[in-house]
Amino acid sequence: MSAPERIPPRSVTTAELLARGELTVRGQIRDASNAVLHCSVSHDGQEALCVYKPVRGERPLWDFPDGTLAQREVAAYEVSEATGWGLVPPTVLRDGPYGEGMCQLWIEGVPGSELLALVDAEEPEPGWKAIGFAEVDEGRTALLVHADDERLRRLAVLDAVINNADRKGGHLLPAEGGRLYGIDHGVTFNTENKLRTLLWGWAGEPLTGEAVDVLKSLKETLGPSGALARRLAVLITAAELDATRARVDALLDSGKHPEPSGEWPAIPWPPV
Repeated sequence: MSAPERIPPRSVTTAELLARGELTVRGQIRDASNAVLHCSVSHDGQEALCVYKPVRGERPLWDFPDGTLAQREVAAYEVSEATGWGLVPPTVLRDGPYGEGMCQLWIEGVPGSELLALVDAEEPEPGWKAIGFAEVDEGRTALLVHADDERLRRLAVLDAVINNADRKGGHLLPAEGGRLYGIDHGVTFNTENKLRTLLWGWAGEPLTGEAVDVLKSLKETLGPSGALARRLAVLITAAELDATRARVDALLDSGKHPEPSGEWPAIPWPPV
């Protein structure tokens, strides 16, 4: 049996395919904390692979309202699209075999692109940024580092805007053509500061000019009559939308990448 046709990410055809196509469950991704189904989706003679996360399969969390993770995944995609960086695979909210849920284009990761590493050193080598020290064996620690990569830096800005509480290494997908995607955005957009990530290497450093321009554009489209604000209003609460605006304003006011607040664990566990 031939593999489904690969649909170029971020095209209108992809969004229509995900939203209107017939979902066929192929299997379940077992190591996920919530129900994650590997599916194919077909419509008008086109087919692609996707991930379907039904709302009814979401595990309750103490700090997020029940049954809202799928909407948050779609909201993260909407913000990613508004930045122009295309860091989140096409994602829609739709009905499926197990009810309403998030449906996202499957991205096949390309091996060999090293973004994270543990090194026996006190400082990172050129081309790498320090995250912090981690215990690797009893009584031995190593420095956890991530690549000093423009794609990761953009993702760090996106995470700060959406208040991502779970940016792990396994959520980074290098793809064909040098693209990098971030996945698993269910725990985002909280009104409290919950930024928890492996991408702290630029903490306290000035934002790039590109990032400042993107944030200014986000500020405009998040305004009361902005297109992004209208799309997010049906996915997150009014208070969460206001908090998103406040985070964009804070980033522009400081002109710097955020630093750990000290009020919340800064690094997700396990980190991968």
